[in-house]
Amino acid sequence: MVYEDKSIQCVDCGAVFVFSADEQALFATKGYQNEPKRCVACRQARKSRRDASDGFGYRPLRQMYPVVCAQCGKETEVPFEPRQGRPVYCSECYNSLRTNR
Repeated sequence: MVYEDKSIQCVDCGAVFVFSADEQALFATKGYQNEPKRCVACRQARKSRRDASDGFGYRPLRQMYPVVCAQCGKETEVPFEPRQGRPVYCSECYNSLRTNR
């Protein structure tokens, strides 16, 4: 099959980019059936966001809050903002409290 360069508008930034004949042939050899929707810069930015996530899709990493365990005094981090007057435990102390219940 003979491929020709195509101009495509990026769905993220709106810039027009060229989907070259060489890229089209490469996509065909890999079995891709859809044309790219994003320019190279937006594809790389999307990939870096995905790589920086926690591994489950495109969810960003959780914000962690530094705390001191109310039981053992160890410094740790928790994925929620602690409230005044509520004890916060490290994972070891929390697990031991859970198993004792």
